[in-house]
Amino acid sequence: MKNKDTLHVSRRRFLAQLGGLTVAGMLGPSLLTPRSARAADAATSGAAAKEGILTGSHWGAIRATVVDGRFVAAKPFEQDKYPSKMIAGLPDHVHNAARIRYPMVRVDWMRKGYQSDTSQRGDNRFVRVSWDEALDLFYQELERVQKTYGPSALLTASGWQSTGMFHNASGMLARAIALHGNSVSTGGDYSTGAAQVILPRVVGSMEVYEQQTSWPLVLQNSKTIVLWGSDMVKNQQANWWCPDHDVYQYYEQLKEKVASGAISVISIDPVVTSTHDYLGRDKVKHIAINPQTDVPLQLALAHTLYSEKLYDKNFLDNYCVGFDQFLPYLLGEKDGQPKDAVWAEKLCGIDADTIRALARQMAGDRTQIIAGWCVQRMQHGEQWSWMVVVLAAMLGQIGLPGGGFGFGWHYNGAGTPSRKGIILSGFSGSTTVPPVHDSTDYKGYSSTIPIARFMDAILEPGKVINWNGKSVKLPPLKMCVFAGTNPFHRHQQINRIIEGWRKLETVIAIDNQWTSTCRFADIVLPATTQFERNDLDQFGNHSNRGIIAMKQVVAPQFEARNDFDIFRDLCRRFNREAAFTEGLDEIGWLKRIWQEGSQQGKGRGIQLPTFEVFWNQQEYIEFDHPQMFVRHQAFREDPDLEPLGTPSGLIEIYSKTIADMKYDDCQGHPMWFEKIERSHGGPGSQRWPLHLQSVHPDFRLHSQLCESRTLRQQYAVGGKEPVFINPQDASARGIRNGDIVRVFNARGQVLAGAVVSDRYAPGVARIHEGAWYDPDKGGDINALCKYGNPNVLTLDIGTSQLAQATSAHTTLVEIEKYTGHLDNVTAFNGPVEMVAQCEYVPASQGNQHD
Repeated sequence: MKNKDTLHVSRRRFLAQLGGLTVAGMLGPSLLTPRSARAADAATSGAAAKEGILTGSHWGAIRATVVDGRFVAAKPFEQDKYPSKMIAGLPDHVHNAARIRYPMVRVDWMRKGYQSDTSQRGDNRFVRVSWDEALDLFYQELERVQKTYGPSALLTASGWQSTGMFHNASGMLARAIALHGNSVSTGGDYSTGAAQVILPRVVGSMEVYEQQTSWPLVLQNSKTIVLWGSDMVKNQQANWWCPDHDVYQYYEQLKEKVASGAISVISIDPVVTSTHDYLGRDKVKHIAINPQTDVPLQLALAHTLYSEKLYDKNFLDNYCVGFDQFLPYLLGEKDGQPKDAVWAEKLCGIDADTIRALARQMAGDRTQIIAGWCVQRMQHGEQWSWMVVVLAAMLGQIGLPGGGFGFGWHYNGAGTPSRKGIILSGFSGSTTVPPVHDSTDYKGYSSTIPIARFMDAILEPGKVINWNGKSVKLPPLKMCVFAGTNPFHRHQQINRIIEGWRKLETVIAIDNQWTSTCRFADIVLPATTQFERNDLDQFGNHSNRGIIAMKQVVAPQFEARNDFDIFRDLCRRFNREAAFTEGLDEIGWLKRIWQEGSQQGKGRGIQLPTFEVFWNQQEYIEFDHPQMFVRHQAFREDPDLEPLGTPSGLIEIYSKTIADMKYDDCQGHPMWFEKIERSHGGPGSQRWPLHLQSVHPDFRLHSQLCESRTLRQQYAVGGKEPVFINPQDASARGIRNGDIVRVFNARGQVLAGAVVSDRYAPGVARIHEGAWYDPDKGGDINALCKYGNPNVLTLDIGTSQLAQATSAHTTLVEIEKYTGHLDNVTAFNGPVEMVAQCEYVPASQGNQHD
């Protein structure tokens, strides 16, 4: 039969008809109205408006309104007293021009398969195929790579995905691939890569994702709070599980304490943060440090504490090891340079008297150090993390309420007292069923690599690097599969990514939006959003406030499928469907997760209702009995019975383990290392004078919700991602508020809309991470990004040989007013769909389905 409307093209027929390809146009607003779109809404079409549908998200729980099958409004869940402004953009997440609607295959990959012209990746030309054909191609590629190369050639990765305990893309991808064969895994993450490696060596725990001292205790006991690169008010809007936002009540109480003078807050940051602004511009002491010079300031504070005998020698003697090995470096006995306030002033831009006064204030009474994550995302980020602990140890308040240090205060509602409740299980990526291809022969290459160095593996296969005491031989990757993640957002130096992408034979992306990762993929599979399926989620993260039902809001849009159904059908192609599903469908899995929670509850004296009662009547259950907690209290009270997880059981100011690794960029105690590039007189600053921050955004979660026009209308400038710049820097460049500017360095260039603001120190600019990449020349290396993705500009190097983490905040740029032609932003449309006027012929099935 002829098929002029639905554009199905098999590879066999495609090759025969290649000369007849024409451009169908953008998969954008024009396709919101055809019968294919209307069919997707058929389940609720014509019905009266449905209001109050309860579900959850990374941005909070909501009550959804549906009209004619469309999700049209999101109202805050009545139990969320501090809802995020971002929930206004959630309907756009479902209905927007960037939704992936059908399985698609890149044009040249359809012609030539893994032998395609990879320089065409990113040209945005795709062919629509059927689900059967797409999954056949997926399976055939897995087979080819395993048989041709073995497990060292395949890498899979997931990221923030969507909320929900069952529908998690990471677990489903991991299980499906594990049932087929082994692959290369990754370690670490982009958020806390340096801190999560160094801190277990120093205090025996990762620290970054753990509960912090309860806010009521901090408010009762702290006299000084030091916010070191931490912006809690901004970042607590979105959490891993559905947030309850209860932590904001404590920010209100903190604001009152600050206003009354009961608590002094000091913000060490080149920027007046949202938290600083909220607590009061004139109430918070701002130490506007030069970027990347935090360690010199820390060393100078430590030097002042020691030289003025303000440190707690008893705590250092009884709870720490290695201060005596660190002290000669601090005093300059090794290199002739005491790390005092006068020395630090030249680097930090903070006068010596201010540094000494800060040390005295911190030592004068109970001080809580609240450390963020952005500072450790720079070259040698391990050193800052280590020095936070050293300072807290010298103050001697670790384990006391309202004292010590913490690295997770801005995340997952940390500090909200945890309730006595249950934590639901989910869909695990592990399986006991053996894979079809059981080879564990990685041919001498490493089976696990640091996530932030995966581009090195693609570009430099066989290279040997150090990583946390191990030697890693980077594997020769040929195929990557991504589900629920966007490497073009989270990895640095996009032009280097594009260079590496060209060396891969096949890239498969499973997502619900046409992110850059999907545009540069070969096979793209449309997944549902969390609003098109049923699930369960925790309500509140560290607070463990309760459990929420995530009810399906609308039918799956167009041909989108749940990740569960995608991977189930993939596993069917190699006779592992039963092992993947365990004989359960969506509702069956939700019942199992609920039953496992009920069993867990019995051991804690918690009685859950039946699943049917919860799902059909209650929808939300709240736990009782919040428990107060002090981080490291047990260790302080009895270090012998409650030792830390370090070799000594104590805080390791000097680590013999690290010293024995003999790394020149991360030695046995914390040190100051100059950066490869640094503003304010540092290396490279004569050519590129501005430091670029790429911190978490105000109106998105990473790149999620960048597709929301509703939200972009609140922050975009001239249709571009904003770049924030100090008035002095703007004036020197003839830049006014609202101008379109070019931000550039030797690694790339982007356009952005200027926001001139005195919240940013001279020499500091900011573009929020997560802005979608929008090249003016498709997949060309060194294209101009028309929208403003900062990772075009960031530097792709490891923090050190220890963590090998991201160094995104070691980035210098220049900015100029843009006077060239302004092309339309096209990042938020779908691909150019190629049409072949041909008869649809199903792909040949070279395998057996069970």
